[in-house]
Amino acid sequence: MNIYKFFIPFALTIFISLTGVSQPEGSKIDGLVAIIGKNIVLLSDVETQYAQSVMQGETGGDELRCEILEELMLQNLLLSQAQYDSLSVSDNDVETELERRLRFFVAQIGSREALEKYYNKSILEIKEEFREVIREQLLVQKMQQEITADIKVTPFEVKKYFNSLSEEDYPAIELEFQLMHLVVMPVVSDEVKEMVRGKMTGLRDRVLKGDDFGAIAVMYSEDPGSAKKRGELGFFGRGEMFPEFEAAAFKLQTPGETSPIVETKAGFHILQLIERRGELVNVKHILLTVKPGAQEMLDAKNKIDSVYLLIERGEISFDEAVKKYSTDKSASNGGVVVNPYTMDNKFPASHLDASVLFFIEKLEPGQVSNVVTYKNDEGNNGYRIIYITKKNPPHAANLQDDYPLIQELVVEIKKKEALNAWIMEKKSYTYIKVSEQYKSCSFKFDW
Repeated sequence: MNIYKFFIPFALTIFISLTGVSQPEGSKIDGLVAIIGKNIVLLSDVETQYAQSVMQGETGGDELRCEILEELMLQNLLLSQAQYDSLSVSDNDVETELERRLRFFVAQIGSREALEKYYNKSILEIKEEFREVIREQLLVQKMQQEITADIKVTPFEVKKYFNSLSEEDYPAIELEFQLMHLVVMPVVSDEVKEMVRGKMTGLRDRVLKGDDFGAIAVMYSEDPGSAKKRGELGFFGRGEMFPEFEAAAFKLQTPGETSPIVETKAGFHILQLIERRGELVNVKHILLTVKPGAQEMLDAKNKIDSVYLLIERGEISFDEAVKKYSTDKSASNGGVVVNPYTMDNKFPASHLDASVLFFIEKLEPGQVSNVVTYKNDEGNNGYRIIYITKKNPPHAANLQDDYPLIQELVVEIKKKEALNAWIMEKKSYTYIKVSEQYKSCSFKFDW
C-alpha cells in the first residue's frame, strides 16, 4: 500500500548527511525551491534525500525529485500548522528519540565508538547537529496524530476490506521470530582494571605537572570522536552522559581544572574543564577502555558452554538459566530481545543479522541455538544462546492469523484519507510558492 511518509527517516537522513554524498552537477549552489507558510525547502534538502533514495535502489530522475519535494512540502505544511497551533515536544522527548535512533545505528555498526569513527563525529556532535531536526519531526508526528486521533475501524470494515482484495493482493508476511537470549559477558579481572587505572594515573600526573591535556588526549585517548579535537566534547547538559562522568564534569569549577580519575561503563576517564554556561558544561576528556584479555574471553566461553549443556540435557529450563546465569540487562525481563528497528519483540527475518539468521532459521519454537558471539550496546564482546519463543513462517495474510495487521492496514487507509482531506483544506489558505524549475512536476496535490 502506498501510504505517504510525510517525514524523512532520521536514520537514513543522518547517514547521507554525515557521509558527505555529493550532489549532482549543477546543484552545488543551494537555494529555495519551495515556501510553505513560514517554512522553506532548500535545494540541498531535495538533493540529500534524492541521493539517499538512489542509494536505497530507487530509480533516479526528475520524477523522483518531484516526489521528494512534495513529501518535504507536506512535512512543512504539517510543521507550519503545528507551529501555528503552538504544539510542543519536551526536551526529554527529543533526547529519548535521539537515543532511540542512535541505538539503531549502534546496533548496525557495532558500537558507539565505531559510529563516531565512521562518521568522524562524536556522539554529542551527532546529537547536537540533529536535535532540532528531531524536534521538528516529532512536531510533524504530533500534528499528524492530532489530525487522525479519532480514526477507528470496526471488524466489519476490516472484513470488508480484506474480502475486496484478490488473492494476488493479499499482503505477504515474511518469516518472523520472537526471541529471548542468555548472554554471558567476560568479567574483566581486577588486575587488568588496575593496570588501566595505573596508566591513567600516569597520564593525569603528567597533566598536573604541566603537560598539555589536549596533546595527551590526541596521543592516548581511546575515544575516537573527541581525541581528534584534543579531547573536547562540546557543551552538554545533565542527563546526556554516564552519571559518573556527568557528576565529575559538573564538580569542576575553574577552567583548566582537572578531575580525579572517573570510572564508567566505557572505561576510565580524566576531565578538564573548558567552560561552564549555566547548566551547560564543556570539557576535554581522555578515555582508556578496559578490555577483557584472552583468558577472560575463554572463561566466558567455557561458562556459557556449560550452561548450554545444562539446557540441552533438560537439567535447567531456559527461563531459569537466564535468571541464574545471564549477565545482560535483558535478564531483568526474562531475556526478551528487543528489535532496535521497531522497539518491540518481533523480528522479521530482514531485520536480523545474516549471521544470527543462519543459526536460528531452521530452529522451531522451544529450541535453542548453539553458542554464538555477541556484541552489546557498549560495543563489548561476549557470547549468547538464542531461544526461539515464536516463529511465524512466510505466508499470504489471512483474517484468522493476521487480523491485527489487516486492521492496521485499514486504519492507515482511513488515516491517509483524513490527511488528504486536511491537506486539501489547509493548502487553500496557506502561502505556498514552488520554484519554477519544479512547475512541471505532476504533484499528487495541486500546489
